[in-house]
Amino acid sequence: MEEYMLPCLNKKLFGIDCMGCGLQRSIALIFEGEFAAAFQMYPAVYTLIILFGAVAFNAFHNFKYANKIITILAILNGVIIVGNFVAKTFIIN
Repeated sequence: MEEYMLPCLNKKLFGIDCMGCGLQRSIALIFEGEFAAAFQMYPAVYTLIILFGAVAFNAFHNFKYANKIITILAILNGVIIVGNFVAKTFIIN
């Protein structure tokens, strides 16, 4: 499966990870059943799945407070993604 993954152009061109680096491998790890490793690879993977699930569910069945829930999940994902990027780029390495 790894041979079919798209390379990160940001990492190839500039030598640093982008904010989405690790998402493909994390999803592949979920399909392999390695849930903890998927979280370590990309911490926002599970909240992104919940967000996309809420958006898809709302597309077919409008539910009460959908906009608030989707907005909160989107903000939460943004914080996790940016926080992970900052930690990987400036703190951990």
